[in-house]
Amino acid sequence: MPRLMLLDTASLYFRAFYGVPDSIRRQDGTSVNAVRGLMDMIARLVTDYEATHLVACWDNDWRPQWRVDLIPSYKAHRVAEIVTGAPDLETVPDPLEAQIPLIRHVLDLAGIATVGVDDHEADDVVGTYASQADMPVDVVTGDRDLFQLVDDERDVRVIYTARGMKNLEVVTDVVVVGKYRVLPQQYADFATLRGDASDGLPGVAGIGEKTAASLLAGHGSLAGLLEAANDPDGGLSAAVRAKLEAAADYLKAAPAVVGVVRDLDVPTLTEAGAQLRPVTGRAREELTELAVDWNLGGAVKRLLEALDART
Repeated sequence: MPRLMLLDTASLYFRAFYGVPDSIRRQDGTSVNAVRGLMDMIARLVTDYEATHLVACWDNDWRPQWRVDLIPSYKAHRVAEIVTGAPDLETVPDPLEAQIPLIRHVLDLAGIATVGVDDHEADDVVGTYASQADMPVDVVTGDRDLFQLVDDERDVRVIYTARGMKNLEVVTDVVVVGKYRVLPQQYADFATLRGDASDGLPGVAGIGEKTAASLLAGHGSLAGLLEAANDPDGGLSAAVRAKLEAAADYLKAAPAVVGVVRDLDVPTLTEAGAQLRPVTGRAREELTELAVDWNLGGAVKRLLEALDART
């Protein structure tokens, strides 16, 4: 059965960088731990979850200006340097930054589709493919924001990596409800109300997870909640009304920031070359050479074997 796997690529190579010892280096001293770790992750993921198609979704812009214009605090704590008139620079350790070009090169040689869209994050690319795919989808990420894409009816799951590759969690509708007491389609509204310090989203002061879940259970969505807040007979307490009113400007802007874009102009899976195939010819030779030249160990062999099995 065809199955599409969508990688939140930066989430994975950050995890590889911090999870694989930095002592793993090329002979010239260049770190290669993120490259090796990412290849092993991909080899395991496509094998264990039987992916037939794979897209490495890329952050062409990790902090899009249009999201910052709506909420200036969005990811502000992650900015390494503010340069007027230039894109924000994300805090990335130098040894990891140096590996990113090699990661792109390895993905290209392995025939793994890499897709990014200008002015958008990888999350938006993931959201577009997950929403438009005509086959089951596995989204691989350590980011809870993508729980909003989970949809049992369409067979869209999240393979959640936050606890490490040895403790992967398959997130379905039941898991989201069990963790947060909201449906996946309510998750973006839930995150808007609760806030998320990791993304610089303040949330509504005085409304935490339990209250957010309770309000959405009673009113269905943020739009329904705000409609009730404007109705004297809407069933909300004066205290909750006051909290929502105080956060009115934030609540107007946040849904567009928290919600992933689902309608980007991306190449079709066929155009992107997403179907997994064995690596052959010069590309296979070059990957094998890289394994030696860059001290990539058995990671290249394991990736090639995983792709060989995708026939």
